[in-house]
Amino acid sequence: MSRKLDSPVQTQMAVALFSNPLSGEYHGSKRMEGKQSTGRRRVFVQTETGCVFGMELDRSDNVHTVKRRLQIALNVPTDESSLTFGDLVLKNDLSAVRNDSPLLLTRNLMHRSSSTPCLSPTGRDLQQRDRSGPIEILGNSDRFARTTQVVKDMVKAIKMGVDPIPVHSGLGGAYYFRNSRGESVAIVKPTDEEPFAPNNPKGFVGKALGQPGLKRSVRVGETGFREVAAFLLDKDHFANVPPTALVKITHSIFNINDGVNGNKTPQRKLVSKIASCQQFIQHDFDASDHGTSSFPVASVHRIGILDIRIFNTDRHAGNLLVRKLDGVGMFGQVELIPIDHGLCLPETLEDPYFEWIHWPQASIPFSDDELEYIEKLDPYEDCEMLRRELPMIREACLRVLVLCTIFLKESAAYGLCLAEIGEMMSREFRSGEEEPSELEVICMEVRRMLAEREALSPKADLVGDQEFLFDIDCEDAELDYTLKLAADDYVSRTPFQFGNGSGHGRSPLSKLEESIEEEEDSEVEEQEALASLRSPERVPSVSKLSMSLKNTVLGEKSHLKYTGTRAENGYMANTSSGHRSANEQLPASMSFVKLADMSEDDWIWFLEKFQDLMYPAFAKRKSITLGQRQRQRLGTSCQF
Repeated sequence: MSRKLDSPVQTQMAVALFSNPLSGEYHGSKRMEGKQSTGRRRVFVQTETGCVFGMELDRSDNVHTVKRRLQIALNVPTDESSLTFGDLVLKNDLSAVRNDSPLLLTRNLMHRSSSTPCLSPTGRDLQQRDRSGPIEILGNSDRFARTTQVVKDMVKAIKMGVDPIPVHSGLGGAYYFRNSRGESVAIVKPTDEEPFAPNNPKGFVGKALGQPGLKRSVRVGETGFREVAAFLLDKDHFANVPPTALVKITHSIFNINDGVNGNKTPQRKLVSKIASCQQFIQHDFDASDHGTSSFPVASVHRIGILDIRIFNTDRHAGNLLVRKLDGVGMFGQVELIPIDHGLCLPETLEDPYFEWIHWPQASIPFSDDELEYIEKLDPYEDCEMLRRELPMIREACLRVLVLCTIFLKESAAYGLCLAEIGEMMSREFRSGEEEPSELEVICMEVRRMLAEREALSPKADLVGDQEFLFDIDCEDAELDYTLKLAADDYVSRTPFQFGNGSGHGRSPLSKLEESIEEEEDSEVEEQEALASLRSPERVPSVSKLSMSLKNTVLGEKSHLKYTGTRAENGYMANTSSGHRSANEQLPASMSFVKLADMSEDDWIWFLEKFQDLMYPAFAKRKSITLGQRQRQRLGTSCQF
């Protein structure tokens, strides 16, 4: 290493400017705005292009003084900028900001300056220098004890000149950091090198930090704290998630693009980044290289329980590591290690992906120990813990956690197995169209009931007071009203009555249970959808509207449509290499129902009604499962 580790951070940046910072669509936040933080605090301010600057705050500091320090240190204007802390746009008071918190500096105007030169801190004023160490853990939780030792090994190796190794697989930037013996001890994923992030080293560029990312409900730069959240929520190491922490880390191995066309800068300079740091676990292969029938039932159940709680949208075989315990070959005793949780806890319900859903282990009933573990889960306690440990987490993500944990607890108590619960949460595709899951249908019905309740007691219209961070949010807002009407129309046309099989009362899930047998029926539906789109008096069905909105949001020449084949890692197969346009490559996942736009009182009422409506849905699912088993028993012969 040619530079000293305690030297000022050499920062590369290309400023992108965006409109109207998001003030937060969640009403009734439980964050500690009113509690004054005492003493000195350390924060790490990250620009929307990825550069990080650490500074110490005292009681007299405010947003203005923070911007002033950044202006001196980075030699960039900060007048037309906003400082955000998760959902909060900080006006001037910094009392809500906790120690070791990452803040995001965004620009307010829709003016892009891609040609802004790369700048480094001047360092003339020693008070403005970043004096943090080469690796700093953000947070002081006892759960980070194992990560602390890993970090010490990493720092020792860096000082000895042992460089990290870039990971060539995957879509984002990742690096194996090693110990002094050259052994991999951690995998580090910088937030500004995620897919579509400004400094992605693999050509997947096109968005700034905070914009909708690989999944529209997970913003660019926010997968790192989700990795940490999954570890923190894995109580008692139940699912075997490796120790993970959010860190501010400085090294010359990290990628910096030039900001003009996404090309890598030729010079390697010491840069600081915010990243997730996960302990590297020695393993033999991943689940895609191993016969799943040999996986322990308990391991599959435990990972599935976690995936349901955190609404994991990306549980595929490649992020389930397999470690042999007896060393006697492929089919001996193995241990499963779940990794890559950056796409969990989305801001809205969408289509999760559970690789285990069709594994035989998932159809085996939960054990008594597993049921006891599920029963003791407390989603509200989990939310308070995440607010303490990850104060930047958005309240919309916590609402998804609460909803899914309640769904898990009630469904398991009812007697559903893991596969049945996963199927109720997963969407289906009919004739290439995306249908809402059974979970979403329940939520849609409760939202309809809530709308009727609000109609009886009108409240002031707050839509005009909302602020949006990006154009894509504004587009969604324009479509929300139409989507709401469509959802109401969907539910009203299919009354919410989960029948008992006697034929009385059609369930809204019947649309998900029936297959379209005649091509003429599909053509008639398409004609009706087109007619309703032309007619101002009628609203198209949700399934038709979902595809229509996908195409509208993408807004590109080549629209991506779901055709029954799932994309790998969020991408359709056989895509071209080089610099990908984010809008061209991202297959949009429709949001049928929102959770974050409700007030606190409405959210409490929503959860009460949600729990009331779950049990008819559980009974319906049980009857479907029994019917499937009976059909399997009536099979005639084996097919070869």
